[in-house]
Amino acid sequence: MIHHQLFSCYTVLLLIFVTACGNSQKQPVPQPSGQSGKTSVVKASPVISNFQNTPEHLEGREKNTMGEAAGVRWSVPSRWQEQPSRMMRVATYLIPKSVAEEEPGECAVFFFGQGQGGSVELNLQRWQNQFEAESGGSPTPAQRKSSINSIPVTTVSLAGTYLASMGPMFQSGTVKKPNYKMLGAIAEAPKGNVFFKLTGPEKTIMGAETEFHELLNSLKK
Repeated sequence: MIHHQLFSCYTVLLLIFVTACGNSQKQPVPQPSGQSGKTSVVKASPVISNFQNTPEHLEGREKNTMGEAAGVRWSVPSRWQEQPSRMMRVATYLIPKSVAEEEPGECAVFFFGQGQGGSVELNLQRWQNQFEAESGGSPTPAQRKSSINSIPVTTVSLAGTYLASMGPMFQSGTVKKPNYKMLGAIAEAPKGNVFFKLTGPEKTIMGAETEFHELLNSLKK
């Protein structure tokens, strides 16, 4: 009888011990609904610049494609870069340099007012005196008169050593630049003469000659 009671107590204690040991194991951590037990990796989204070359952005940066003075307008070649305003000039355009040249070209546009700036012939002579031929003296200019959209236009082409101006228009300086070329035009606009003067290294100006004539052909009142 006593033996049977001891056996029953031993069995109860054993069950309690086994139950306690089973409860000591770690319980699984519940995962959020829809997720597995693996650690998720969050990838950073690529940074998008605020200065993208979108059509809307480029539209806000479009340069001025037209010029005007003295009652005439003209189209600016797309490759030419308009420069900040300068004294005595209506506009200044930078012409990208030729690969073989050391500096870009420049097209300066002048208008001094009605009846100001001198006659066509006087200015052609001044432009000629700004160049020096290899043999000395002034080179012989290639000159032409025409009418573009009822606007009288005189063009001139000169090449040689350019006597770079260090002051106002037509004032020759002492800086000599060899192998230079100039394409000039004088448009007799309704309110006075408008002067177009394209100068720079010869190869650069030759590369812009077609653009210069396109500008002149676009002249309109």
